Amino acid sequence: MLLGRWTLDYSPMFVAMDMMSRVFSPYNLGQHAANPLSGILDECIDFDRLARAPIRLFVTATNVRTGRGRVFRNIEVTPEVLLASACLPTMFQAVEIDGEVYWDGGYSGNPTMTPLVRECGCQDIILVQINPVERPEIPRSAREILNRLNEVSFNAVLLKELRMMALLREASHPDQSESAKWAAMRMHRIAGDVMVTLGYSSKLNAEWEFLCMLRDSGRRAAESFLVAHADDLGRQSTFDFEQLLEGV
Repeated sequence: MLLGRWTLDYSPMFVAMDMMSRVFSPYNLGQHAANPLSGILDECIDFDRLARAPIRLFVTATNVRTGRGRVFRNIEVTPEVLLASACLPTMFQAVEIDGEVYWDGGYSGNPTMTPLVRECGCQDIILVQINPVERPEIPRSAREILNRLNEVSFNAVLLKELRMMALLREASHPDQSESAKWAAMRMHRIAGDVMVTLGYSSKLNAEWEFLCMLRDSGRRAAESFLVAHADDLGRQSTFDFEQLLEGV
């Protein structure tokens, strides 16, 4: 905090936990590996009201056995579903739902775009990105390399879906086919510069000041987007699809 980097890289506790996660599995901890967020989610979220909500919610988790993503909709969302959607396999035991076990949805859809296109009537998608796609510096330390590998793998699925949309926009004809529906979607992206300055360890930082900093940064990014592109919503995409096809 004193250096303004919001990093835990020099915390002895973080370094010890990081080393342990490479040697020990969450299953080595037995019952002590239970996620404390389960009770908090059950207490803070009215899941019955969520099931009846007019705003549609799609949550993705990755099936450990098949490697495929499963999309949960409002009526299916439970504390277990939310825990599964954020289950990092080196930190938590896989979450069992309906006889299958799941890990973080980012491995199979980050986020999953398909239900937004197929099941919603709106033709504008605003992507709020919290994982940097690009970084200006080359990672050199072991921790920086692992962090960048994690970012690349989490972004890969999203970039493939966006690249598919870019191809369909070039090839599709104005009809009612599936490809035309994808091609007609208008994409927008909100991203804050602060995310590029944060490393892997910041994802474990639960300091209230840090969370407030992220909130304020997100609000500034949203305000900047609205100033620049509010009039484009409902009219045209503000996302540069052409860059996704470079080198393909």
